[in-house]
Amino acid sequence: MILSEMKAIRGKLDTLREEVARERAIDRRRTAALVRDEPQPMQKDRGEILRALLSANGGKMLAKEARQRMHLSESRFSELLKSMDDAIEKRPYHLNRSAFVLILK
Repeated sequence: MILSEMKAIRGKLDTLREEVARERAIDRRRTAALVRDEPQPMQKDRGEILRALLSANGGKMLAKEARQRMHLSESRFSELLKSMDDAIEKRPYHLNRSAFVLILK
């Protein structure tokens, strides 16, 4: 009797493990769908504005100044720079290492 109960419990445990594995796989798919590598349309527009701003300033500009001129929060500006990694380079400013200079590639 105890042996059959243990087998039943193990069977339920295996079933629960399979359900958890399925749910994890579904969650991974949902997460992958939410994380997009390509920029959104609004980011594309902001990217063009940032490129124009940099080119108007000779291809170089302090990141803080560019962010303030574009009226973006630090987090939004960081996301924008990350999406434009191939077009804009970010380097430390030689006079103040805590500040960054954006350079058009």
